[in-house]
Amino acid sequence: MIIAQDLTKTYRIAQPAEGRFAAVRSLLHPRYIERRAVDGVSFSIEDGEIVGYIGQNGAGKSTTIKMLSGILVPTGGEVKVNGLTPHKDRKEHLRNIGVVFGQKTSLWWDVPVIDSFRILKEMYRVEESRFQKNLELYTELLDLAPFLNQPVRQLSLGQRVRADLAAALMHDPGILFLDEPTIGVDVVAKERLRNFILEINRERGVTVLLTTHDVVDMEKLVNRVIVIHTGAIIYDGDIRGLRERYGRQRRMVLQFEGDCPALSLPGVKTEKMGEGRMAVLFDQHLFTVDEMLASVRRAGSPIRDILIQDADIEQIVRDIYREGGKAV
Repeated sequence: MIIAQDLTKTYRIAQPAEGRFAAVRSLLHPRYIERRAVDGVSFSIEDGEIVGYIGQNGAGKSTTIKMLSGILVPTGGEVKVNGLTPHKDRKEHLRNIGVVFGQKTSLWWDVPVIDSFRILKEMYRVEESRFQKNLELYTELLDLAPFLNQPVRQLSLGQRVRADLAAALMHDPGILFLDEPTIGVDVVAKERLRNFILEINRERGVTVLLTTHDVVDMEKLVNRVIVIHTGAIIYDGDIRGLRERYGRQRRMVLQFEGDCPALSLPGVKTEKMGEGRMAVLFDQHLFTVDEMLASVRRAGSPIRDILIQDADIEQIVRDIYREGGKAV
């Protein structure tokens, strides 16, 4: 179980001096400003959950992951992972977690992938039989065989991320932290990675905390989403609730028996899509679906067919970022 309570991380950033002898003044009398990257974050994650942790660049996602994994020491608050404090109980904590940073590798750059795996086997003191079992499983699920004997520096990004995932799980951790694991990876490799994450969660009960900008990752992998904005959590719940809270605009496609009616209502836009066919975009905080349909019926032609589309999750996330974390 992962528990974060009022978790805070503040950085001191040096401010350069200006004018004559600026370099000397900066050296002798440095000035700093404080920037709070994570501001009082609280959440708990149960064993076996897959949770998406999303936010725009600089929101505090990676900083949170680094505090949960023990890389960074919190400025304030408390974090417990399986009852351990990550930055204090580092050795014991590392035995039960795996971490993958999409932009950085944990493998040795100039040695073959299989040798990196064997180095990690010795570091984590994994029994040979257990290592072979995991190696066979991950080689099959992640299709590692074609490049197991290649140096890491020769791998494509997709191959390297797959190797990193296998490396992070060789010692059978119960928790996996993934920071943008699919960024820059091609469509086929992304699908393989998603299927693998679902498989290890289902078959081995691995808890996964995933940061991502990829909306498809969210929709295919997670049931619960935590949204962080400027260091603070603004939403924690399921994707349906995210749509209800932030996805104000809904789209209704209507097929009429005759001509499309003229519709003039506050917060409503119409788009003609051909003869007798029209899309209506409306603010669901101003109109319910029934109210919108009643207004359309009063405006003109009888309706032959209706298609109601939920708010697009990608647009919702963009709206949250654009509106500064407020309901739009």
